[in-house]
Amino acid sequence: MPEEVPKTETKEQEKDAIVEKIEQLGQTNVPKSPDSTIHVLTIIGQIEGHMHLPPQNKTTKYEHLLPQLIAIEQNPEIKGLVILLNTVGGDVEAGLALSEMIASISKPTVSIVLGGGHSIGVPISVSTDYSFITPTATMTIHPVRLTGLVIGVPQTFEYLDKMQDRVINFVIEHSNIKEETFKELMFAKGNLTRDIGTNIVGEDAVKYGLINQVGGVKEAMEKMKQLIDPEGGEHAH
Repeated sequence: MPEEVPKTETKEQEKDAIVEKIEQLGQTNVPKSPDSTIHVLTIIGQIEGHMHLPPQNKTTKYEHLLPQLIAIEQNPEIKGLVILLNTVGGDVEAGLALSEMIASISKPTVSIVLGGGHSIGVPISVSTDYSFITPTATMTIHPVRLTGLVIGVPQTFEYLDKMQDRVINFVIEHSNIKEETFKELMFAKGNLTRDIGTNIVGEDAVKYGLINQVGGVKEAMEKMKQLIDPEGGEHAH
């Protein structure tokens, strides 16, 4: 009997470690039960990259999402991934890293743009196999910009240009929008107050070919079931 006491303590310690992990890192355990075959990942607030943002900012730390995406890919019990987006954008390279990771997952993926999928949130929202946007959700498309100290030399602008091209190419490859249309929206004048770019709402995002369909949770889950089991999905009703 005395030998069993350390085992119980170990289980308690494991539980404490899991709770601490959730509180400190914002990571939740990948679902292990057979009835939780669809994993939901949220990308909210500002996407934090290499720099820490002020504590009052609501952020998604990309270094927390990368290991979760690997775990989702490796877990045989997870059949599909749903991504919920309500983001103002953020670090371009961190956003592109997440986009590339999501796009390279072998399992079916579906995204839902809820309140907003702005700026670098655009490539993330189109990185899935199928994308949805709610009727009132918005997406802001604008050029890449730098904050802080900028060295005024041609190389700086060349670097910005190349970074912008990476964003444009990714969006075009992973959605149905035409390059000319996307660039027109990105460099449009007068659509945004004191800025250049375009704010598009719900159905317009679908008309432009950026997002696949207007819809919310119900539509996204139906599509996910269809992607997981194409034959069964047709007879779901």
